Amino acid sequence: MSHHVERPTDITVPEGSLWAKLPLIAGAIGGLGTIATVGMMLGHDGNRAKFSYLFAFMTVLSIALASLGFVLIQHATRAGWSAVVRRIAEASAATLPLFAVLFIPIAALGFGDLYPWSHESDSVLEAKRWWLGAELGNHSMSKFLMRAVIFFGIWSVLGQLVWRKSVAMDKAEGEEQRTAITHFLWKLSAGGIFLFALSLSFAAIDWLMSLQPHWYSTMYGVYYFAGAMVGFYAFLALSMMALQKGGMLKHAITTEHYHDVGKFLFGHTVFWAYITFSQFMLIWYANMPEETEFFIVRMEGGWDKVSLAMPIIHFFIPFLFLISRHVKRHRVGLAVAAIWMLAVHTLDIFWNVMPNHGGPAGAAGEAVEAAAHHAPHFSIALTDITALIGIAGLFLAAFAFFLKKNPVVCINEPRLFESLKHENY
Repeated sequence: MSHHVERPTDITVPEGSLWAKLPLIAGAIGGLGTIATVGMMLGHDGNRAKFSYLFAFMTVLSIALASLGFVLIQHATRAGWSAVVRRIAEASAATLPLFAVLFIPIAALGFGDLYPWSHESDSVLEAKRWWLGAELGNHSMSKFLMRAVIFFGIWSVLGQLVWRKSVAMDKAEGEEQRTAITHFLWKLSAGGIFLFALSLSFAAIDWLMSLQPHWYSTMYGVYYFAGAMVGFYAFLALSMMALQKGGMLKHAITTEHYHDVGKFLFGHTVFWAYITFSQFMLIWYANMPEETEFFIVRMEGGWDKVSLAMPIIHFFIPFLFLISRHVKRHRVGLAVAAIWMLAVHTLDIFWNVMPNHGGPAGAAGEAVEAAAHHAPHFSIALTDITALIGIAGLFLAAFAFFLKKNPVVCINEPRLFESLKHENY
């Protein structure tokens, strides 16, 4: 059923609102949390703080990266429904240069303690030295840093380009300019998706999978991507609600848009479960020591409870909750689901990172099970909290800064009216 819609007018952040103050408030809190964590990285329990920092970094980075992936997919597929909410994702993707700066403590302070392959060697690690580094020491770090520079370069350029071109669309005069920007974004996204997928996968291998350098999985990059998309759609749903609560896009964002975001949240929850189970099943039935180490370490010292709970809290509960059309179209129901999924996504990254703190570097053969007993017990430290608050705070500050600078929707987007009239059938 078609109906008349008008161009939204509540598209700027109101002066004096919490959104207007968020860059300062979140920046101050985030700065304090980050400084405190980096300070503890230099203290007597600095090793734990380094793992805490990496956990928080990879958790928050996943949302910014998935935001970029979402924008590229929307442009590449020429989607119309998302035009009214795409600026939220573009503002999130525009924060990616910040993560290049936040990566400095990992490279400068944490490299040696986080990645055992940087200072240890055996036959397995030597076989992987072509990727990890030519030799131990500075050569390993130089390759690691070179790849990081490439990753952040790709993400920062893509994130800033989609943001800047979207903002330029706001000021475009005439159909010709708007068409030129639209076609540029279509072409950029077609090639950008390829670079995005490769760089995200290799970054996950470098920064997460190599924490246990003997272990490997060809599905790990997709696994990280799947979790990132779950976190992003949860973040997007909550951001939409927060913007409307702040007096913006009150009639532009409708139940239909929440329904679509809920469907994508539901779909990527299933996708995460599919990839996670597939990775586990292939490793389980092959029963090769260099592959099983990852799961054996996570079946000891309290991590076994998290491992057994993860399919329930990350799949079965949200699956049964979000499968309802009513929940996806109801603000409160979707908010509950989004908060839940953000929490379990954070726990998922924690489960990937923290068992490596003080644990095995990756013993091979019959030593794997023995090494698992030396892995740390499940615990939550102060540094885990300060690091997450710190990096999340800085991300939210940058995110709110970009939203505050310009309209919260691309007012000259050619598909805006299609999005405003969007209905689910």
